[in-house]
Amino acid sequence: MAFSLKRLFGREESDDFVEIDLNTSQPDENKIKVKPFTLKTFEDINEILSAMRDGYTISVIDIKPLRTKDIVELKRAVSKIKKTADAVEGSVAGFGDNIVIVTPKFAQIEKAPPAPAKEDKTDFIH
Repeated sequence: MAFSLKRLFGREESDDFVEIDLNTSQPDENKIKVKPFTLKTFEDINEILSAMRDGYTISVIDIKPLRTKDIVELKRAVSKIKKTADAVEGSVAGFGDNIVIVTPKFAQIEKAPPAPAKEDKTDFIH
């Protein structure tokens, strides 16, 4: 569908107009993607690392399958993900026990402030 901007604004007196074709859309290669991943084995990190290196992907990683299967492999995988995030100037944060979020350098993860230490409110009567 094409339309004339001058016709739209009531200036039909000349043949100078801009046509915009609304039916064609080209994919934007630089669009930010949010992509889910499931970490079942250590080898699954290769796809995650590739997405991190492209610089336009926010990765949401479910680590529960590997955590329940092999905690040592999980620690290796998370360590490699952290090192790659540091290399691409990204951020890594855990959400709950089963989700890890990795963002590119242009995005920042807002981490919750640490819980305040409990004070001992014992009143001593002298």
